[in-house]
Amino acid sequence: MNIILFDSDARNHLLPLTATRPMGELRVGVLTLREKWERMLRGSASYITQEYLQEKFPIHIEDENLIVNAGVLPNEKLCRRIKELKPSEALLLNGELLAARLNEHQFEQLIEDEEVHSLQGTELDAEIPVVEIKRLWELTLLNKQAIPDDFALLTKGRKSQPISDTNRVVGPIQNLFVEEGVTMECCTLNVTTGPIYIGKNTELMEGVALRGPVAIGADTIVKMGAKIYGPTTIGPGCRVGGEVTRSIMLANSNKAHDGFLGDAVLGEWCNIGADTNNSNLKNNYGEVKLWNYETERFEKTGQQFVGLIMGDHSKCGINTMFNTGTVIGVFANVFGAGFLRNFIPDFAWGGDGGGYRTYKFADACTTAAVVMARRNQQFTDLDKAIFYHVYDRTMKFRSWEK
Repeated sequence: MNIILFDSDARNHLLPLTATRPMGELRVGVLTLREKWERMLRGSASYITQEYLQEKFPIHIEDENLIVNAGVLPNEKLCRRIKELKPSEALLLNGELLAARLNEHQFEQLIEDEEVHSLQGTELDAEIPVVEIKRLWELTLLNKQAIPDDFALLTKGRKSQPISDTNRVVGPIQNLFVEEGVTMECCTLNVTTGPIYIGKNTELMEGVALRGPVAIGADTIVKMGAKIYGPTTIGPGCRVGGEVTRSIMLANSNKAHDGFLGDAVLGEWCNIGADTNNSNLKNNYGEVKLWNYETERFEKTGQQFVGLIMGDHSKCGINTMFNTGTVIGVFANVFGAGFLRNFIPDFAWGGDGGGYRTYKFADACTTAAVVMARRNQQFTDLDKAIFYHVYDRTMKFRSWEK
């Protein structure tokens, strides 16, 4: 089945994480949203996304296509109903498109006119559950259920690799799944509160303590003595140390040293300096507000625990302190004593003590190329074009440029 995922209107409320990727590339649980849809619909997915992202994430069109809202988490009932769609039939959620089965001509009409006149829309049955990501803080909240759901999806009918007797598993062993190539000695894994999934070729050094539900992606290194509380997802290619709770690292990011990361979401290629801490709870235990790029103001989250949101390629110096509910844009480089402000725009360089300047675009690209080469990945011309678009569009937030 050919699947085409489209960004919903929520995309702009999920910046800066969606500044550099379609919504389907967000990771919740073990898998990205795209990977979930591909597995559950048994197909291959591409994207309708922002024009400046489309070349890196191209659309693949066939004679028959399933169009699906990328911000929705798939479940068995929903996928069963989508598979039942007949040609020219659409599923609606509160009047908005959720999924449709279109031929190539209808799809091209959808792209050109943003509607298909021959499409027959049916409101989704009320008994079918739908979970849709609309705001940044929902990512960590949804992780509590997404990790067990993905664990069941990935491990059904499969057998975990054995682990050595130097490790201690607390709880039912079936709640632990270890892929091939994992190195792990003298670790404690508590699966009484949720499952633990460890991806291929990952290394857990001595003294690591995991308390499920926890997902650790392939080719990740968890440093000695790290304490990771669930629900937490560490994506592939990451380096993790210190204390982490209720957080998500999308992929290829580093928090390798002591310090606390809580109720946080880090994009790709981020680096957290040694002994950095983020607050995830206000001193008065009040409701946390979070910056929204779309409305250009701080909005109420309805949540007591919200930590740090950091866009791709952003970094912070040693001993950095982040306030409760802080949003850092793409390619920010921050440092200095004291708590930083709650919103630091894209391509900012500096700190509240010494002020900010703009991270020169050419310098940022040079650094990105070096950083990615360390993981045997290339910073391409497509990446450069995407980041220049972000650089240009976020200029209005860099007040020191005015």
